[in-house]
Amino acid sequence: MPSLTLYPAIDLLDGRCVRLLQGDVAGAEVFDDDPVAVARRWREAGAEWLHIVDLDGALAGEPRQLGIVRAIVDSTGLPVQVGGGLRGEASVEAALATGAARVVLDTAALADTALLGHCLERWNERVAVSVDSRGGRVTAAGWLEMAGVSAADVAVYLAGSGVRTLLFTNLAPDGTLTGVDTAMPRELRPSLPDTRLIAAGGIASLDDLRALARAGLDGAVLGRALYEGTLSLTEALRAAREVAPETPDAGEAANAPATTDTAEAP
Repeated sequence: MPSLTLYPAIDLLDGRCVRLLQGDVAGAEVFDDDPVAVARRWREAGAEWLHIVDLDGALAGEPRQLGIVRAIVDSTGLPVQVGGGLRGEASVEAALATGAARVVLDTAALADTALLGHCLERWNERVAVSVDSRGGRVTAAGWLEMAGVSAADVAVYLAGSGVRTLLFTNLAPDGTLTGVDTAMPRELRPSLPDTRLIAAGGIASLDDLRALARAGLDGAVLGRALYEGTLSLTEALRAAREVAPETPDAGEAANAPATTDTAEAP
């Protein structure tokens, strides 16, 4: 069975590496002034991918930290997925031009539903979408009038539209180290066999990672737990490789997913 791919997160704000609490930029905590050095540290600890968020770009509505993204790609040689402020084809193209392997669009950025189709047509599997939710409901306003709609329904819609990577960000526990909720992705796994499912928000322990692996997820974004030292990336990688997904029902087995990332860019 493929292992769970781990994505150490690097959130960029004012050129520094920060962490947020429940997605609140106002409460950002600075962990390092040198994001490139942080990226190299995760590579040396065994990381095979990185997850980068341009928070300045998210606030501005267009990328602001692509120079740092390029420097991280050049310095580490690792594939990265990057999001933040990608609200048009030009922004997506600019992000991919840094050498990023994948871009992450957020649901709020898709007010123009044609954007998703155009991006998928041009870049296919290099385009992912983040489904941000609280209490199982999407938090984005204006996107297909889906604010408050079931995140699971949005995920099914996106997969049906051709999105092959979905990032589930549960904002309630994000940055709190209170543990991850596997209920929704576990429920969706059988119905989305060809979709890469990545979890983010609240991941705090090896047990959380084991639970995600057993639920059949393909990846997990690690943030505050790594930066505060409550979770070792080396140990996390070992745990992610040791736990296989639970055996699906006979009806599901024929459609078992094979979507876990490798260390190579798509």
